[in-house]
Amino acid sequence: MDSVSHLALVALIVFLAIPAPFLIILHFITKWKQMREISGGDEQLMQDLWSLSQRIETRLESLEVILDNESPEWRKRQ
Repeated sequence: MDSVSHLALVALIVFLAIPAPFLIILHFITKWKQMREISGGDEQLMQDLWSLSQRIETRLESLEVILDNESPEWRKRQ
């Protein structure tokens, strides 16, 4: 081996031993941080689900009022 290829091999080994693992770790830390944040689409989905759950809760309360008026004993039958 000539000295240039020998030097290139040593440089490659040093790079793989020191900075490469550090860069890989930083890459995955960045990805994990991004996964913990809520994206705009996810936030909109959560708002839509919250709105839907409020509507369902209102309807359920209305149904309970109707059932209380028409059949006051319905809760005891459960």
